[in-house]
Amino acid sequence: MSEVMRVRPPLIDLSGIRAKLTPWRVAVKDYESGKSYTYRELDERACRLASLLAEHGVGKGDRVCVIAPNMVEYIDAYFACCKLGAVLAPLNTRLALPELEAYFKLLEPSALIYSPEHVKEASELAKVQRLKVILSAGGELIEGAKAYSLVEGYPSSFERRSVGWEDPVMILQTGGTTGVPKGAILSHRAVLWNALNTVLSWGLRDDDVAPLYFPLFHTGGWNVITIPLFYVGGRIVLIRKFTPDLALEVIEREKCTVVIAVPTMFHMMARSRRFRETDFSSVRFFKSGGGMSSLSLVKEYWSRGAMYFQGYGLTEVGPNVFYTPPEAMREKPMSVGRAALFTEAKIVKEDGSEAKPGEEGELWLRGPMAFSGYWRMPDETRETLTEDGWVKTGDIMRMDEEGYFYFVERKKFMYKSGGENVYPAEVVEALLQHPAVEEAAVIGVPDEKWGEVGKAIVAVKEGMEVTKEELVAFLRERIARYKVPKHFVFVKELPKTGVGKVDIKRIREIYGA
Repeated sequence: MSEVMRVRPPLIDLSGIRAKLTPWRVAVKDYESGKSYTYRELDERACRLASLLAEHGVGKGDRVCVIAPNMVEYIDAYFACCKLGAVLAPLNTRLALPELEAYFKLLEPSALIYSPEHVKEASELAKVQRLKVILSAGGELIEGAKAYSLVEGYPSSFERRSVGWEDPVMILQTGGTTGVPKGAILSHRAVLWNALNTVLSWGLRDDDVAPLYFPLFHTGGWNVITIPLFYVGGRIVLIRKFTPDLALEVIEREKCTVVIAVPTMFHMMARSRRFRETDFSSVRFFKSGGGMSSLSLVKEYWSRGAMYFQGYGLTEVGPNVFYTPPEAMREKPMSVGRAALFTEAKIVKEDGSEAKPGEEGELWLRGPMAFSGYWRMPDETRETLTEDGWVKTGDIMRMDEEGYFYFVERKKFMYKSGGENVYPAEVVEALLQHPAVEEAAVIGVPDEKWGEVGKAIVAVKEGMEVTKEELVAFLRERIARYKVPKHFVFVKELPKTGVGKVDIKRIREIYGA
């Protein structure tokens, strides 16, 4: 391999390559504005933004923060960072201002791009860190900011900087449901290999169209489908704010072929009056991620003639590390699948030995799509990433004799009642089988006699009623008595995270006493 190829791998400049291969193909459609962007237009936009940032001193390794809904300027920022060797560091729009300020201080970014919806946050963040450039993607100009429209005056070509595979390209906040968010560093290598895993496992094609229901501050927004689809020349439909009716409308009108969302979103779509009327004939498959879908929800999509399979992943690895082939979807509907082509996976028991089929333990993953560590958090990095490259996921799983993996529970969510392990996910699955239960969460709370017992937080379907006694009797027919929650709280709706997952951290804060 030549020195030039080693130092400047061409695949890093994805927008530049796509602009040559498929210049006139539509890459992105902003559904709200109705405007579409070809691959050539995206590359020219990225070159102009890269030129502006470079002129203001933003270069290799510098962090570029964006606080905005899903919009084309976000895509510009990613591709511009690829050309500059800079690092895209999205900001979670759901965080409170003190949380944003603390994370911003940790990142020490050089640039900030903000949307009209986040003028207030941008103004406060600009006081935390001295920035080389601030850009307003529409809306009010805060002190020191320039209008994003200025990029139009810059050249539509840019001399790409020397960038290597191990150089970081993203810092993405992880989870947020189990503690203070950490910034996972993703290299160009990790992003590429995740895309390869995704394209080859899922069979993505250049005629695939996918709606983007995940926010672009989350790995789901970038690495679940957007970047993999760009590698094959497909099309993304940007959605600024998820609603079930809008989501169904987009699938039908844009003739989407690949639809990926968190279980809560799929649940809301299935409850919409439009669900039975929506034309799903274009959809090749639905894929759930960010949590397990209940069997009852899976069957609702099956009833519409749709392929629907469980997903699993995490910001630190992939996140697309498992895949269920079509022939196994109905036979193993609750499996997250087998390890993908470039994924090593094993289950490790508490004593450090590798689990046999049927045994439970913590899932460890390894492969070229793994992250490089947490930004400026060496202790947390050592706790998660072993010296030989294994990432400890913190998730309890088991594997069957055929190599299919099954999610059991987050290690941190498991609790012990009378010395017995209780996995909340199992209890929730049983609760969701009751016809009156809309959604549910279960947490462990202190108990003088048993050490810990379960508390169920239950949202009841509109127009229906159910009592604690009815649910206890229902559960005792389905799970062991020690697993049945002792306490029940009935609510209208469960709190959600920024990506639509049930927010266990918030639930613990509210109901954990």
